[in-house]
Amino acid sequence: MKRLLAGLLFVVGGAALVASQARSPKALDIWVVDVEGGKAALYVTPTGQTALIDTGFPGARDLDRIMAAIADAGVKQIDYLISSHYHVDHIGNLVELAKRIPVGTFVDHGPTVEGPDVKQIEPGPDGLTITKPREQVEGFQAAYAELYNKANHIVVKPGDRLPITGVEWRIATSAGNLLKTPPLPGGGKPNPACTNFTPMAGTTGMVDPDDAQSVGSVIILGQFRAADFGDMWRTKELELMCPNNPLGTVDLLFASSHGAIASGSLPFVHGLRPRVVLVQNGTRKGAAPDPVQTILSSPGLEGLWQMHWSYNLGVDENAPGLFIANVDDAATIANILTAPPRGGGPGTAPAGAAPASAPAAGTPAATPTAAAPVAGAAPASSPAPPTSTTPPAAAPAAGGQAAATAPAGGRGRGNATGHTPAYWLKITASADGSFTITNPRNGFSKTYAK
Repeated sequence: MKRLLAGLLFVVGGAALVASQARSPKALDIWVVDVEGGKAALYVTPTGQTALIDTGFPGARDLDRIMAAIADAGVKQIDYLISSHYHVDHIGNLVELAKRIPVGTFVDHGPTVEGPDVKQIEPGPDGLTITKPREQVEGFQAAYAELYNKANHIVVKPGDRLPITGVEWRIATSAGNLLKTPPLPGGGKPNPACTNFTPMAGTTGMVDPDDAQSVGSVIILGQFRAADFGDMWRTKELELMCPNNPLGTVDLLFASSHGAIASGSLPFVHGLRPRVVLVQNGTRKGAAPDPVQTILSSPGLEGLWQMHWSYNLGVDENAPGLFIANVDDAATIANILTAPPRGGGPGTAPAGAAPASAPAAGTPAATPTAAAPVAGAAPASSPAPPTSTTPPAAAPAAGGQAAATAPAGGRGRGNATGHTPAYWLKITASADGSFTITNPRNGFSKTYAK
């Protein structure tokens, strides 16, 4: 009888364990695509729903890279396509992407504040100012309206919760409006980083009005939190986070404005206390010294990850190579770092330097293994990138995409081809607050405990 009872308990216990495992939530997976200083990140929730934040620069290069990530994820549609704002490096492939894969719902901040009659002012080649007509992607608003009129369309406001299953997707900023009350769980307390803080001189103006309209999202899976605020400006960061912090803390922060000086104020970054910051920069776009120093000094920071080794940061401030998705070969970096300087400020290539992401004359082309021995990068013997679902023929698997033609020009673009192959960063987050970031370029991954 005792043996029979023990057997029954074993069977019942085993069945309970199987049921418990079946009920255990799956992970939230995020593919952060290399769009050469633009933005594009694919989210697949534990229930299998998909969300894509932004679509990079126009052209086949970035479109193929996004489609490669979609293929790697094994998904057949984008349930929610979120456009943080309407700049060329964020919505460049929205229209073309919708031709490649079904999109269920388009999400944005509402009407653009820029248009054909609005002029953009930015630094010119001689330190003067130049003006450019808008829109940044010609004909975008009309083409976009045609798309969302045939699908679902959500204009979000702070406090909204997107109906994405498997996660809690909260909107914190949109159309220049900011979440204040009610705060998110854990938020609403005074932000000590605001005390005695003096805003940086020269950052109160607004060169690109639509940046300040950016849709800011906080994505929650159990105890894990990620935050992405597009290109929200410093002035808006301070309005949001001072004197009280309505958001609480986050585990993963996507650096605003690609880590450029326009964003990344101390009250914003230190108030959120991210455990990890990921910078979606290009070789010369974003990743400016001041915001990166603010990130590195943030209390509780455990890691800084970058999409590219940045020539704006040089040797001292770049993350170790293991934490960087795309790195030029050592000869190219040495040639650029040792070239005579020229005027133009941060982000301007030195005289005689090679084009962005391209080898200098007489140097070997960058490859996944040649790129490694720089600034703490993985040794040449690092394992090859893992393979998974085979992407389209135009783009090899494992985070590397073949070169694709794309129209030249565009602000901060560098050259049209960019790194070949290009690598994404992959994030896998669990409801207990732990998450792992993997770098397919060198096979390195790091898990951040709950």
